[in-house]
Amino acid sequence: MYQFDIAAGSKAELYRDLASALDGLTADEPDAIANMANAAALIWEYLPDLNWAGFYRNVGGELVLGPFQGKAACIRIAFGAGVCGAAAATRETQRVDDVHAFPGHIACDAASASELVVPIVVNGEVLGVLDLDSPKVGRFDAEDQAGCEALIALLAPRL
Repeated sequence: MYQFDIAAGSKAELYRDLASALDGLTADEPDAIANMANAAALIWEYLPDLNWAGFYRNVGGELVLGPFQGKAACIRIAFGAGVCGAAAATRETQRVDDVHAFPGHIACDAASASELVVPIVVNGEVLGVLDLDSPKVGRFDAEDQAGCEALIALLAPRL
């Protein structure tokens, strides 16, 4: 259906290409779950050194597992609990170099060493979070954060 040739010349180019691909996949699709599923698959395929990529949705004031790629995961996370809950509660991206040093970290996969969680906020409401885990300590940097925040800015109005 879609054929993407995502260049890995630089991180900035990679994230621009990912945004373009995500735009093409989600532009005309009104279903939030379908759009999250394609976003998770795209991120999983093209970002290196991940062991989990996916979404948690705000359902009744708690985060509930949504579309993802990777091992089975925790199903429900309270706002404020762990890295995902912190992102949802503060509405701020959480970039954690070493999850084992994060107070209250929830270890869904013991292999996870670092994490990047971007809140999804539309019209002042937290719809959920994008959660990326890596088995490498310090995997995510400021470019990853900016790139993933740009992906969520594109995706959020389509959820």
